[in-house]
Amino acid sequence: MKKILVTGSVGQIGSELTMLLRELYGNDNVVAGGNRTKPSRKLLESGPFEIVDCTNVKQLAKTVKKYNIDTIYHLAAILSAVAEAKPNLAWNVNINGLYNVLEVARENNCAVFTPSSIGAFGHSTPVNNTPQDTIQRPNTMYGVTKVAGELLCDYYFKRFNVDTRGVRYPGIISNETLPGGGTTDYAVDIYYEAIKKKQYTSFLKAGTFLDMMYMPDALKAAVDIMEADPAKLIHRNAFNISTMSFDPEMLGASIRKHIPEFKLDYEVDEMRQAIADSWPNNMDDSAAKGEWGWNYDYNLAKMTEDMLNVLCKKLK
Repeated sequence: MKKILVTGSVGQIGSELTMLLRELYGNDNVVAGGNRTKPSRKLLESGPFEIVDCTNVKQLAKTVKKYNIDTIYHLAAILSAVAEAKPNLAWNVNINGLYNVLEVARENNCAVFTPSSIGAFGHSTPVNNTPQDTIQRPNTMYGVTKVAGELLCDYYFKRFNVDTRGVRYPGIISNETLPGGGTTDYAVDIYYEAIKKKQYTSFLKAGTFLDMMYMPDALKAAVDIMEADPAKLIHRNAFNISTMSFDPEMLGASIRKHIPEFKLDYEVDEMRQAIADSWPNNMDDSAAKGEWGWNYDYNLAKMTEDMLNVLCKKLK
């Protein structure tokens, strides 16, 4: 049975992925690692929790040895909008933290899952059906750290045979955890505001298409790639994965099918708009489909129905 450590387990993806991994591999076999944010009662009571700061290599190594960890899901990161406001912090967490994880993995023979992002692309990248292998020239600190992280993971596999694997996530939409400073956060906030106020003011302008994904599919991808036959993996790290692409108007229209009085207006945040404009409309995920059988369950209509059903119960 695997012994798993999840860094960033209190974050948007980590909090839900930790619970799924505990369902699959047993509560005691999945250690939740967190730093500053207080973990939920569910996370604390369902299995082991350790204070793990990925920028503290000794703390990280101590936890890996204590629990005989053989697989690390490294999710601790500073997201796009926060990274632009605090570039030094973003570099320290996203790059130095990843380096520490890879070093500890090398020394303890651990496999490592590290997510990249659509933020790894830039203005010179083809925006439609973005290829798996293409030019990557991001102009944000977040994007720079993601490209460097992809290369670093590839290096550790080729140089030290560390079993590194990863995906390029689009924007992630969750009904569990509030977003944490990303450019795609509007696509989560809009559902909460639609239920509470029947109105939402988007910080991205109409016509801003972005690749998006519902959390259940994001979690499925993280598990599936780590369970994949390594002999079939050509790329190993930073696989494009995609499920849907939409702009705020399309998302608003999908909500109106359930809440007809919902109104959408705009107050553009120039920084986040500039970031979004540098990212792809949609990615070509044929490599992931061919190498490890990637597939998804949710489109926009199905996601909206589920989001509203879950949040209506939660917000009562």
